[in-house]
Amino acid sequence: MNQRHNDVDRYYSDPLPPPPYVVPKTNSKSIAALVLGILSLTIPYLGFFIGIVAIIFASLALKELRIRMEQGKGLAIAGLVCGIIGTALYAILIILVLLFTVVVSTNVTSTY
Repeated sequence: MNQRHNDVDRYYSDPLPPPPYVVPKTNSKSIAALVLGILSLTIPYLGFFIGIVAIIFASLALKELRIRMEQGKGLAIAGLVCGIIGTALYAILIILVLLFTVVVSTNVTSTY
């Protein structure tokens, strides 16, 4: 019995306790990209410009995440996708509104 106790002490007695687990912090640019990406979908017409800013923040966040040991890759990707969709959606909407106004204005001027 004494022999077994010495083996346990020899293998498991460590003078230092294990270091505490440190949770890596979340990248702030990825949070900003997600918030701006969601806003680009919900705010009419300004969503085009907000979406561009969200795309820029998401790309910067993804570059920083490769270098640093931080969390937030999913947030950055979601912000990038929402920013692209918001920018494309409002770009198409603005083009359609401009085409409609051009067609209406040429029809009004041609009838007089």
